[in-house]
Amino acid sequence: MKHILLIAIALITVNATAQEHRREKKQGDRKERAHQLKDFSPEEVATLQTKRMALQLDLTETQQKELQAFHLDQAKSRKSDMEARKKMHEEGNETKPTKEERFNRINDQLDNKLAAKAKMKNVLNKEQYEKWERAHSNRSNKAKAKRSKQGEHKRSRKPRN
Repeated sequence: MKHILLIAIALITVNATAQEHRREKKQGDRKERAHQLKDFSPEEVATLQTKRMALQLDLTETQQKELQAFHLDQAKSRKSDMEARKKMHEEGNETKPTKEERFNRINDQLDNKLAAKAKMKNVLNKEQYEKWERAHSNRSNKAKAKRSKQGEHKRSRKPRN
């Protein structure tokens, strides 16, 4: 009986350690990929995004050209926003945004999402748009589930005394 109990404890310990290692590795990979993309110019990011969509949705040349321009505008906007945040961080002006500033930022983000959706609807045919919409919503749902799962994990921790 003691041997079975020791084996069970050993298996549980090994399993927990392996899961923790896998979680750390995934987070490291994600950070590494984000760091690699940060080094690319907006033109390179737009090209990569367009080619991924071309492979996924079987885009025509004209669709690729239109989406390339759209992705380029988005990438430039993201790059300038990132540089502004970085500059603010370096200057030490990291004050908490006011309610109005947060509202404006969220409102702008939603406007950008609506514009992107409208652009995709104009450029893609009905079948491609439906496929893009499904992939986009799947990605969004996975991210939401992951955030809620992380939130549950943080809430389940007991505070240290």
